[in-house]
Amino acid sequence: MDHKPRLLYVEDESDIASIVAEVLADDYEIDVASTGEEGLRLALGRRYDVMVIDRRLPGMSGVDLLEAVRTARITTPALMLTALGAVDDKVSGLDAGADDYLVKPFDFAELRARLRALRRGRGPGDRREIGDWVFTPASQALYSPAAGRITLTPAETELLELLTSSPEHVFTRDEIIASVFPGGSGATVDTYVHYIRRKSTPEIIETVRARGYRAGTPR
Repeated sequence: MDHKPRLLYVEDESDIASIVAEVLADDYEIDVASTGEEGLRLALGRRYDVMVIDRRLPGMSGVDLLEAVRTARITTPALMLTALGAVDDKVSGLDAGADDYLVKPFDFAELRARLRALRRGRGPGDRREIGDWVFTPASQALYSPAAGRITLTPAETELLELLTSSPEHVFTRDEIIASVFPGGSGATVDTYVHYIRRKSTPEIIETVRARGYRAGTPR
């Protein structure tokens, strides 16, 4: 018999936690934590298929928890739950490493659908190694061995995703323009290569003289 996917749920309100856990129990094996510290301990200690994290937690907030998880190079898809619906609150949660956001009160059918979508497109295995660095296209992030999570823009993500799709291949500027920057130019490609290198390290993308670019081998 197949095992259920494992879900980490971090929620400090026990009544809400009990109801949500009961609703999701048919689909998941669930570990419930009531504090950010406990949630972090569980996230670091075992593999999960998806995480549901409340934004407002006593002590370590949900945002702080998620930042710590991403700094540890754990790429498990995460849904953030919150009573805060302001755009700035959503942005801060997404910048911390959340893959999706759901405002309370929410419909359980929508919660289940969003979790299914996260697991289809953004599983824990959705990661690419670039030398000693880790790239997770789904969360638009690079993870440095020393500095932790670096957020990429959608265009930067698409460029790096193309280069890492075939690490040994040297992509010409024309190939990159066709795949990532339709209507752009060689200068557009060079500019975005510069943006990625500036955010991370020059070695993240290798220049092959007179030919183009390929994924590098940074340390």
